[in-house]
Amino acid sequence: MTLDDRIQASETRIFKAVFPNTTNHYDTLFGGTAMHMMDEVAFITATRFSRQVMVTVSSDKIDFKKAIPAGTIVELIGRVSTVGNTSLKVNVEIYIEQMYAEGRELAVHGSFTFVAIDEHKKPVRIIK
Repeated sequence: MTLDDRIQASETRIFKAVFPNTTNHYDTLFGGTAMHMMDEVAFITATRFSRQVMVTVSSDKIDFKKAIPAGTIVELIGRVSTVGNTSLKVNVEIYIEQMYAEGRELAVHGSFTFVAIDEHKKPVRIIK
């Protein structure tokens, strides 16, 4: 399998409903909850790509473009963007969909860096 094939095969998409228990006093998704969801999708993507033990080492940048209201559906999409020797970067996007209307829009974009580790928690080469 080529590197591009592995990147495509590891793309991860998760849908979630935004319920009131995940929102703040503005009735929008907590930023920390969004980041938690993004890190989880990024982790799954990194693990599906490498099939190795991966740990988050940084969230490089997260841009909140649009508030995510309660009562909407969100789609999180994780894609590997860069593969190094022991680390890789995953870009994650969150799209908002209204439950009862067509269309979607990008709300949040971020990138996360992961490192492959061995049983002693030391970095190891990502098998390409």
